[in-house]
Order: sequence, then structure tokens, then C-alpha cells
Amino acid sequence: MKIKKEGVDLKKRYLATLLIILSVISVFIGVSEVTLSAILNGDSHQLYILFVSRIPRLLSVCVTGIGMSICGLIMQQLTRNKFVSPTTGATIDSAKLGIVIAMVLVPGATTMQKAMISFVFALAGTMLFMTFLKNLKVKSVIFVPLVGIMFGNIIGSITTYIGYEFDIMQNVNSWLQGNFSMILKGNYELLYLSIPLMAIAFFYAHKFTVVGMGEDFATNLGLDYNKIVNLGLIIVSIVTVCVVIIAGEIPYIGLIVPNLVSLYKGDNVHENILDTALFGAIFVLFCDILARVFVYPYELSVGLTVGVIGSGMFLYLVLRRKSYAS
Repeated sequence: MKIKKEGVDLKKRYLATLLIILSVISVFIGVSEVTLSAILNGDSHQLYILFVSRIPRLLSVCVTGIGMSICGLIMQQLTRNKFVSPTTGATIDSAKLGIVIAMVLVPGATTMQKAMISFVFALAGTMLFMTFLKNLKVKSVIFVPLVGIMFGNIIGSITTYIGYEFDIMQNVNSWLQGNFSMILKGNYELLYLSIPLMAIAFFYAHKFTVVGMGEDFATNLGLDYNKIVNLGLIIVSIVTVCVVIIAGEIPYIGLIVPNLVSLYKGDNVHENILDTALFGAIFVLFCDILARVFVYPYELSVGLTVGVIGSGMFLYLVLRRKSYAS
């Protein structure tokens, strides 16, 4: 038991070390030169770039990776399906619809007002997906996310129709494309709302594990099943909205990261949540660095790099699960 615990702690150390290394690399990558010697010598221009652009971007990337990974972990426990996440559970699509509705109904809406309206739509869409899931007769591991993807596509079609009807589609597409290049001091702080919610997720990790064992099992243990499910959906909806409004649509994070962690950690949320958070930050940070260096000095959308890598990993997980099932 002691050897096993030391091995787990060692993995956490490796993940933390890798995160620190990537964070340092991220700070010093960009079109504008930032060097350690200049910072130590107090170069005002490079210090300005560091504190106004590079550090806010680093914080945004890490919070996004941690938040969306934990959201995926929570959704997979609540639905008892490994392939459900904000991407395949219609949460992101519902959040985007809410943002478009806010832009149409309240043209001069602030970021916070858009976030509040988007949250209502994200929560409603996710709850509606959960209702569909509860009434499904076939709940195979592949069929459930397919239902979520189809439902999300319907919501996406409504979003597109409204966007074209009010001639804001180009603005919406450019704004909601996953990208950290416009992250500057003063326009990313909404992501800080995710931090206390992630702390709540850590605190309720044991209860999410119990809920993942089924309603009857949770109720027999004296747990208020519906209360915990609703809490999980609220956390997922708020964090997703914060990420979509600030960084745009970044797919697959909540789908891929929890599955990769569960390959070596199992399905206990309390045991997995810290590794999931670290791995999520590392995954998005790596994709962001790749997006910046692949066509340097230009920059790819991080949603593109995450999508390409994530889709490949998703295919691997599907094939791997089929091979175990056969």
C-alpha cells in the first residue's frame, strides 16, 4: 500500500514539474521578445509585456484546462458515461446560443450580463440533455454521447440561424473561436469565477463518486441525489460559460483528460480530481504553445490544435474500449 501511494505521489510530482516547465516556456514565447536577463535588469517594456500579456495568458490557459477537465470528470460521473463532457453534452453549444441571444436582446450588454444569460441557457441545455439521458432505453457508452452531439448540433443550428438573421454571425464566429491571443490584463478576470467552483468540486468529490454509482445506491447511503446532481450541473455550466466567453470554444478537454487519467487512476473522483486538474492544465498549455510555434511568428487557434490532438485521442479511446469489450 505504501509503495502504491508513493508511486501515485510520484506521478503528481512529475505532472507538477512538467506544468512548471511548460509555464516557463509559455511566458517566453511570443512575437515580442521577453528574456530573463532583461526582466532581471528591470527592462520596463519587457516587464509590461510580461504582466499585461504573458502572465494573464498563462493564467487563462491553466484555469481553462483545469476547469474544463474537472467539468468533464463531473459530467462523466453524473451520467455514468465515459464519453460525456461539455462538448458532447450540449453544454458548450447551449452557452454559445445564450451569448448570441444576449447580443441580440441586449446589444450593449457587458461581459457579465452576457455571462449571466449564457449561464441560464447552458444550464437549461445541460439539464435537458440529462432528461433525454434519463428517458433513453439504450444507454450504451457510444450511443449516449451521440445523442448529446445531435442535440448540440440542433442548438448550434438555431444559433447559426439567429446569427445570420441578425447579421452577427461573422462576429460570433471570430469571437467564439478558441484563442488566447487576445487575452490581456483587464479582459480575462471573469475566469476567476471558476476558481471557487473548482474548490467546491474538490470538496464534493466523494459525493460525486457516490452519485456515479447510481441513484438507488446514493439514496441508500443517505445522499440527496438530486441536490448533488444539480450542484454538479451548475458548476459545469458556470465554468463552461466563463471559458467560452473569455477564450471561445475549445473542444475535447473535458472528454479526453479525465479518460486518460482514469487509465492509471481508476474512477474514484476524489483520487482523480487533482491529477485531472494538473493534466488538464498541461494538455491545454502544450496545445497553446504548439499553436504559437507551429507557424511562428503567426499563431494558430488553440481550438484547432486541441481539436486535432483531441479527436485523435478520442478515436484511440473509442477503439481501445471496443477492443476491451470484444
